[in-house]
Amino acid sequence: MSEAPLKVAIVGFSGLIGKRHTVHVLENPATDLIAVIDPSPGAASIKTDLGVPETTPIFADVADLLKSTTVPKPDCAIICTPPHTHVPISTTLIEAGIHVLVEKPISDTVESGRALVALAKKNNVHLLVGHHRRFNPYIVAAKKAVSEGIVGNVLAVSAIWALCKPDPYFDADPALSWRKSRSRGGGVVLTNFVHEADILQHLLGRIVRVHAEEITPQRNAEARKDPQHDMAEEGVALTLRFASGVVGTFILSDAAVSPHSFEMGTGENPHIPRVRSGHDGHEAEGDEIDVYRILGTHGTLSVPDLILTSYGKGNARSWNDKLQREKLAIDTDPRVPFERQLDHFVKVVRGQEEPSCTGQAGLAAVQVCQAILESLATKKTVDIAE
Repeated sequence: MSEAPLKVAIVGFSGLIGKRHTVHVLENPATDLIAVIDPSPGAASIKTDLGVPETTPIFADVADLLKSTTVPKPDCAIICTPPHTHVPISTTLIEAGIHVLVEKPISDTVESGRALVALAKKNNVHLLVGHHRRFNPYIVAAKKAVSEGIVGNVLAVSAIWALCKPDPYFDADPALSWRKSRSRGGGVVLTNFVHEADILQHLLGRIVRVHAEEITPQRNAEARKDPQHDMAEEGVALTLRFASGVVGTFILSDAAVSPHSFEMGTGENPHIPRVRSGHDGHEAEGDEIDVYRILGTHGTLSVPDLILTSYGKGNARSWNDKLQREKLAIDTDPRVPFERQLDHFVKVVRGQEEPSCTGQAGLAAVQVCQAILESLATKKTVDIAE
């Protein structure tokens, strides 16, 4: 006999990420969307556009859902609200015994995130963080390759995440204003590098030291003249050290025109056109644009194009010899990473799998981001405690 679908509530369903989660929950036979929570004036029309059944109620906040006498208590919830709200919303749900998948970042400070992780453990509730790229087939293949040692001992990593966010990303709606506010969890470090911090640590282990140099801002010039301005950073250049001894560099910018971003390289975000390395940059038969280059004693693996450059297995390693290039395979599972992540969340709640990205792992990514922001503020190198 098959198990009954899990009862799911989505908090903040009208945003970009919330819409994607909503669609996947509606399509998944193992989940039943029993409520959506969003105070936005346009929530009702968005609900209709997404195909959410008319009988599925909209609540203004989590407290209203939990007080309802007409809707059953959810088994689990997916939180897709701005970062500064993640901890208070997750806290309310966890205290009610509801399992949580919270979008990244888990929190906007390490301290509040640490308290949330402890609360979930105390209440015996699963707390997962939505670092969906762990389920991307390119990252799955890269993790397997690095773990199997095909590049030898990893020495260093070089990476770029750079693209140009349009002005409406920040200003199309007053509800989006947090995206340009540092104190409210905005900025390219917490919004975007938190993904990279998680993937880098997923592939290479814990980051223990960072140094950050800010890239000259290009937007909001007038607002930045105010000494008390709260404008978030637009880009940084980073040096990194991992506990394993691996060192790295990372260029991060949301104001640069560039094809070097995970979204453009993999096509994972339907709103961002995919770019390939054909002669005009858009050839369907070209390779994915590289974002990470993992340098080892036996070869270099670039990701997401998954090209391994080496002298070949068993051959001598010398600059006098000709390098070989091999494209590694990825699995052919047709599910997108958000679907894989949802399936995983269901299995974790049912006790069938161990969590991939736990609250603790999500907190480790926030800790790296907070160290970067500290380095920007102090203009010093920052060590990261375990």
